[in-house]
Amino acid sequence: MLAILSKLVENEEGATAIEYGLIAALIAVAAIAAFQLVGTNLSATFNNIAGQL
Repeated sequence: MLAILSKLVENEEGATAIEYGLIAALIAVAAIAAFQLVGTNLSATFNNIAGQL
C-alpha cells in the first residue's frame, strides 16, 4: 500500500498534462483576441472602401 502511494506522489504526468492544458488555453485566448482585433480593423477598412465607392 505504501509503495502505491509513493508511486502516486512521484508521478508527475498529471501535472504536466495540466501545464500543457493551461498553455493551450492561454494561446487560444491570445488567438481569439488577435482575430477579434483583426476582424474589427478589417470591417472598418471594408466600410471605408464601401463608403468611397
